[in-house]
Amino acid sequence: METIALSLTCTAIPCASSSASSFSRTPTLTQIKYSPSRALHRRSSKGIEEQDLYGLPKEYYDDEWQARQREKTKELHRLRQQEDEEEEKRVDEYREIGLRLKDYPEEELLKAKKLVASFIRSAEEVEEKIEEAAEKGELDELVLLIIWNRLDLARRDDEKDAVRSLDLLYRRVETEILKREATPAMRLLNDLLNMHDGGLDNEGWLKACKKRLVDTFPREDPFSILVPAGFDIEKHQGPLRPALEADDVLLRVDFVREVDALLKEVRSEQTEALETQGLDPESVASRLKQQEKQRAIHQVETLLDLAINLEW
Repeated sequence: METIALSLTCTAIPCASSSASSFSRTPTLTQIKYSPSRALHRRSSKGIEEQDLYGLPKEYYDDEWQARQREKTKELHRLRQQEDEEEEKRVDEYREIGLRLKDYPEEELLKAKKLVASFIRSAEEVEEKIEEAAEKGELDELVLLIIWNRLDLARRDDEKDAVRSLDLLYRRVETEILKREATPAMRLLNDLLNMHDGGLDNEGWLKACKKRLVDTFPREDPFSILVPAGFDIEKHQGPLRPALEADDVLLRVDFVREVDALLKEVRSEQTEALETQGLDPESVASRLKQQEKQRAIHQVETLLDLAINLEW
């Protein structure tokens, strides 16, 4: 019995020591809660956060300020999108301008572009260049279209000097084309109106116009009908047969008829244009242009009266 008890006692002692050692290795709740290492880690992380936020404005902690910043960001995105849309629209417009010339032959297109470039480089000699090109028959619709494309691009790029120069060039070339295609009556009317811009006063201009009309129109008195021009009635010398009339002879009646028809057409357009009112820049510019047209109409009316009452 003593032997058995001794063995039990010996076996029980290691068990007790083993359980005690294992219990001592298990951390207690107090040790977990108040661990010095964890407290040190928490203090160090807090110090890092304070170090990261050090130096930032106080607005960063304000919710209202952050909301305003978000609204500004949205507005910037909207403006950027609007700029992208405008840029895309501008590219489409440039592409449309370039496609206006796609139906013309490449050779004619290149020739017309060179002609327009020569007009632009000629500067003060542009008048002579235009007249020379008109005599050669080089001015046509394609030349006008190329000038118009350049003018359109300059307007979209807001190049004011280029717009002004190209606009004058377009008007001058268009006038020359219309003059070449116009009837003899309209060419004479254009020449008479240009004489007024030559520095003459109104009275001197009327005298010069009367002389030009007398030299242009055939005489309409009975004697000139019966006796051909160049026949001396006193000496009875000169040609007895009237000279064959040329195709470009302009009669006074034809001039009066065409000018009167032109005035009727222009007056109707002028009446509609004068009804436009307003103080914005476009309306003011339109009224000034209409006033200039009104002065030209008055000059044409004066020339028409002069032609109707013309005496040789």
